[in-house]
Amino acid sequence: MGVVSRGFGSRRDDDGGRPLPPGQYLTEDFPVLSAGPTQVVDTDRWRLDVRDVDGSTHSIDWAGLMALPSEEVTVDLHCVTRWSKHDTTWRGVSVEVLLDSLLEEETEAEFALVRCYGDYTTNLPLEDLLDGKAWIAYEYDGDELRAEHGGPARLLVPHLYLWKSAKWVNGIELRQDDEPGFWETLGYHEYGDPWLEQRYSGD
Repeated sequence: MGVVSRGFGSRRDDDGGRPLPPGQYLTEDFPVLSAGPTQVVDTDRWRLDVRDVDGSTHSIDWAGLMALPSEEVTVDLHCVTRWSKHDTTWRGVSVEVLLDSLLEEETEAEFALVRCYGDYTTNLPLEDLLDGKAWIAYEYDGDELRAEHGGPARLLVPHLYLWKSAKWVNGIELRQDDEPGFWETLGYHEYGDPWLEQRYSGD
């Protein structure tokens, strides 16, 4: 069962003059939702493993992540529970830069299964993690990313519903086939495009 924190008190039914995906409302809060308890992971033991389709595994620790080129991005967030938040600012390493730093050759994968501390998983087409579409984010609004929002590092894929932006990320399994993740096995949509309102299987 998902865990929902306080944070749904500020609700605006208008879109602030900017478009919202269908069925969404605008909030100024940052509600906290997760599939289980908040994971508390120290940066000195944080590690992210990338497993390629040939079975080879490549790892990066916190110091290695911090050594990679980072960027600041400002994006809108859209949660499947129908709230949206405009102009959220993050800092992180693009997934493309991360993979380029770890993989010696171009992968043959077409999909990714993202793994997290706490055993949460979510699946995505690999192309949705590349070309400046996704980041391993470790700062929010100029500060270290707090644990309740997925710190020390989370996946950020803002063009999809927020359950795809997995908190407490610690692994990316590159695959030639698409394996459903946690919410996807429970009836959520395989892809999750908020503009197409792909909330649940069959949408």
